[in-house]
Amino acid sequence: MLGLLLLQVLSSCLWLGHSEVVKTFASCPQFFYEGTFPNDVLEPKNPAYICQRYSNSYHFATLYDRDRRIPVYSAYKYKPGSGKRPHTWSFVEPQLIGNNSFKAMEREWALIKQYKFHFNQIKDSQAVLDDYEKMLGLDRGQLNPSVHQDSTDSKTATFTLTNIVPQDSCLYIRQWNTYESEIMLQLTNTCRTTYVITGAVPGNNYVAEGRVNRPSHIWSAACCLVDIEHRKTWGAIAENDEEQVKLLTLGELEDRLTRLYGREKKVTLFKNACSQQ
Repeated sequence: MLGLLLLQVLSSCLWLGHSEVVKTFASCPQFFYEGTFPNDVLEPKNPAYICQRYSNSYHFATLYDRDRRIPVYSAYKYKPGSGKRPHTWSFVEPQLIGNNSFKAMEREWALIKQYKFHFNQIKDSQAVLDDYEKMLGLDRGQLNPSVHQDSTDSKTATFTLTNIVPQDSCLYIRQWNTYESEIMLQLTNTCRTTYVITGAVPGNNYVAEGRVNRPSHIWSAACCLVDIEHRKTWGAIAENDEEQVKLLTLGELEDRLTRLYGREKKVTLFKNACSQQ
């Protein structure tokens, strides 16, 4: 009887461990302005809501498209800093692999060698390193870039494939990099807190032998808290085969995304209180 009770308790613990990938971001609302998430217009058919966990802490949130094997968006607080540059290996998300007790991202080899996962289990659930090694003219584009984080742990956490999309190499190293590294610094110079949601519009083409979607556009939106009473917002978008980033108002970006997704209901990224300036 005692053995059966212990088994039931263990089973409960394993299920609770799997609760990090659920149907809401209830475990990590702090990465969204006033804890309010974007509306459901961007939600894919087979979503995974991931509270990105590394070194026993949450660092950002990602809505992941299981079918296309790319993130829909990542949400985070903009905190650029001089933390030590981490290793640039890429993690995978064991929580996407059925029921298991893992709460945090992990490296592929560790899951296979140490924890006895089969490679096909990982590959069936998400993009893997081998997918990105086969891509030509494309880079691993981070939606939450490491340069927008201050600590070594937060920077390291961005190197997970659930935060990465196939991004045009020229766009990645030039104009989008300029936006991330220089323009964001200029736009946030009066902000005490900035909430960012960066996403990718699914495209019509697939890479890595048809496994991973190549987005048609990369976009980003920001909600800046200047002080208790004042807010400012902006957006940016780029076609994923051109070297041009367009700066927009938040309202213009939401209208553009509504058209790109072909939905009647309008995309809403931030709670209305983050006024559109």
